[in-house]
Amino acid sequence: MAVYITAAGAFLPGEPVSNDDIESRLGPLGEGSERIRRRMLAANGIRTRHYALAEGGHLTMLNEEIAANAVEAALKERGTSMDEVGMLAVATTQPDLPVPGFASMVHGRLGGGPMELLSVGGVCCSGTAALRAVEMAVRQGEHRLGVAVASELVSRSLTARRLQGIADDQGRIPFDAQFLRWMLSDGGGAVVVEDRPRPEGISLRIDWSYQRSHAHRYPLCMYAGVASPSSVAPGSTWQDQATASEADAAGMLNLRQDISVLNNIVALGVEEYVTLVRAGKIDPDRIDHLLCHYSSDYFHGDIVKLMSDAGLMIPEEKWFTNLHTKGNTGAASIFIMLEEAMRTGRFKEGDRILLMVPESGRFTVSFAHLTCVGPNDTVEEKTDTSGRWLIEELALVWAEFERLLTRVPIVNRIEARQASLEDYRRLLRNLRQQVMEGSRWITRAASSLSVEHTEIRAEFIHHAAEEQRDFQMIERDYVAAGGDLDEILGATKNVGSEALSAYMFQEASKSNPIHLLGAMYIIEGLGARKAARWADLLVEQLDLSEEQVTFLRYHGGADEEHTNMMFEMLRSPVVTPDIARAIVKTAKVVGRLYALQLEELDNA
Repeated sequence: MAVYITAAGAFLPGEPVSNDDIESRLGPLGEGSERIRRRMLAANGIRTRHYALAEGGHLTMLNEEIAANAVEAALKERGTSMDEVGMLAVATTQPDLPVPGFASMVHGRLGGGPMELLSVGGVCCSGTAALRAVEMAVRQGEHRLGVAVASELVSRSLTARRLQGIADDQGRIPFDAQFLRWMLSDGGGAVVVEDRPRPEGISLRIDWSYQRSHAHRYPLCMYAGVASPSSVAPGSTWQDQATASEADAAGMLNLRQDISVLNNIVALGVEEYVTLVRAGKIDPDRIDHLLCHYSSDYFHGDIVKLMSDAGLMIPEEKWFTNLHTKGNTGAASIFIMLEEAMRTGRFKEGDRILLMVPESGRFTVSFAHLTCVGPNDTVEEKTDTSGRWLIEELALVWAEFERLLTRVPIVNRIEARQASLEDYRRLLRNLRQQVMEGSRWITRAASSLSVEHTEIRAEFIHHAAEEQRDFQMIERDYVAAGGDLDEILGATKNVGSEALSAYMFQEASKSNPIHLLGAMYIIEGLGARKAARWADLLVEQLDLSEEQVTFLRYHGGADEEHTNMMFEMLRSPVVTPDIARAIVKTAKVVGRLYALQLEELDNA
């Protein structure tokens, strides 16, 4: 049975709040937090947001009221009432009451008749989980009309009064508690779901929806109810404390974000996107609108980069977001986005829409594919299967490599802003060994290519020549960072470096080793996607000068050029299906060995 979104509604409490007015609602944290405030607001790109708080921090409404207002707006747009609703699915991160279910509270406020209820907990994907539940119920004929709604009232947990309660003796508030203060805001969104299109205007046929959790792969990232994401055990949660006051004093009731693992959400989202392209569910060339919920502009560039590298980019002019004006409203964001796009006439009949929601709570990703239809829609279309096998496979390999990097201690310390100067010098010692070996195995690979591969051989030789200069840059950075030149010159390879080097020389000695493009995909990709970020983080946390990070800074740009060159070679006619499979296998092996050599830095 076909299923349609026939209306959307949104509710944003109060007037828009500018960046300059945030502390008039949440309260000031003091000078010590000003640097974090500036950095977060510059990175997330949000200009205005909404709070259910008056000036001075006084709460103006409940979360259930936000949800109810969003439902009423959606029903009014559809021209119907609660009396017609057969199912109400309600999502939020933090309800007003722990008991009963949030859906019961919203139903009680809205009224209407008896209906099926579902309360959905979680973070950003809880809204799309509510939508999927209503979609399935309507598709199976259990209800003719249902409503999915998501709402957030997070501001009350981000006030200065709440955060100052967990400050240390010097008045410093933990970064993981401050971080979300500048990221999150309040609001609600709802959609009406029916078994037929509306009798006038456009409806959005739900072609399919999809949601997958990867909690088995990742630790907690966004959480509340425990003092530390690594300490979840019997007796450690907020409910196990003698009183709620003790739990609050320990910071257990504050919403927190472990940013050391947060970046995984981008690679995971693109990994699932590629999986759906391969399955024939998504054809990037046929998507007219992408509504992607990303929590910050900071992640936008990474998403674009990974999609582009996979050859599966949906042009940015087809993207729509209202993050900058409506803020990050968590579970409600995708509905608030959809409501504005529908209300402003962005969609026309025949358009295809992809909704994409990555969630960092414990790493879940959801998608929905919609088609704009008129009142007489009767046919469901199917997307075509894409044949870009090699590029798609490499994108999945990269996502797995990103996951491996989350297990590497030195990478975690850099990302968490906890690296030491010795960590940086240790990284440079390792990189020098790898770069010197790299120029040698690339040269050997070039000499192993036969005459019909002259073009690829020329690129290999050019790249090897550049690598010869790079190790001298590393030596200068090492000395500038306080290291002894003789020390880096005399450093030996660690266990992981030995394994990687042996593998590379073995493969480079084979006849026509075009499959080493897989190795270059990982190594150059690491430079293009990580080097500039690591340079920024190390400069910030170690107070380094630009003269001390020249290698990382250079490779942030140079490796992007190398990566583009490599993608041109991947599209060469000489890359047969057998060679493509060998490229993918090589990329997998090199990803694992590269992660191992970085892990071994802590064992040297």
